Amino acid sequence: MKRTISIAARHAVATAFAIATLAACGKEALTVAIFDFESKDEAVRDLGSKVSALLNATLSAEPEVITVERAELQKMLGEQELGLSGTVSADTAAKVGHLTGAKVLVTGRVFTIEKERVIVAKIISTETSRVYGELSKAGTGSPLTDQASALAAKIAKTIVDKSETLVAKVETRDQRVERLKKLIKAEKLPAVSVRIPEQHFGQAVRDPAAETELLLLLQQCGFTIVDEKSKDKADVEITGEAFSALGVRKGNLISCKSRVELKVHDLRTRTLLLTDRQTSVAVDVAEQTAAKTALQNAAAELADRVIAALAKTR
Repeated sequence: MKRTISIAARHAVATAFAIATLAACGKEALTVAIFDFESKDEAVRDLGSKVSALLNATLSAEPEVITVERAELQKMLGEQELGLSGTVSADTAAKVGHLTGAKVLVTGRVFTIEKERVIVAKIISTETSRVYGELSKAGTGSPLTDQASALAAKIAKTIVDKSETLVAKVETRDQRVERLKKLIKAEKLPAVSVRIPEQHFGQAVRDPAAETELLLLLQQCGFTIVDEKSKDKADVEITGEAFSALGVRKGNLISCKSRVELKVHDLRTRTLLLTDRQTSVAVDVAEQTAAKTALQNAAAELADRVIAALAKTR
């Protein structure tokens, strides 16, 4: 009993510290995907998935973490070479992050040394490729739930403490525009039309956020924007679709996930310049604002590839 109380107390202290640190730094909760831990030793062969499930359940209650649902994670990775295995590495982290919207991946290994059960966790950034490790040891006969809870507290603290190195520095809008302008320089640019209908929870949205963001960036970079009411015709047509959906609620915070898909056609040469897609996750106190921000972020990421493709047409 004393040991259980001690673990719970340490977990509460770590959680309180994480909340205070987040509030002081003004940091947002990070999206985390937890993979099955590797467990090849005969004595722990069935513990890999159990450890990841316990970590997922425990970390989902942490205010500084938004976990990707395991069913959703499996669905998103189901058609890829990557699965819910402990073999995910820093080399494949960026791909997983692109597919799932996760900023951080957690995986690791379970094994035994003499009479100790050891769990080693890897905390991997999908944006910076930084990797951190955490370790938990316990007797082979001790409750796995206690050990997973203690490890989850360590992981949560590492995510908060190292968040600046786990997440790439945010580029300001002015910096993004200046960088994109350098791709296209000052030469004559094609007239562009953009049409990306948007849905949230199966309902059409009157003012599509992804379309608006892409139009704004193109305009700020010097492109002529045309639509069905314009006198001029488009040289390049961008079409696609976008949707957003509720992620999870955590206290007053609401997360939404978005996906934007598009195609870029050069109407002058009748060629397909680009087909691409981007997912994004955003957190806010209002669902619609979180959804709009997620769509806006996805469109901003796509703008880099769209403008790079357009730069090659001149």
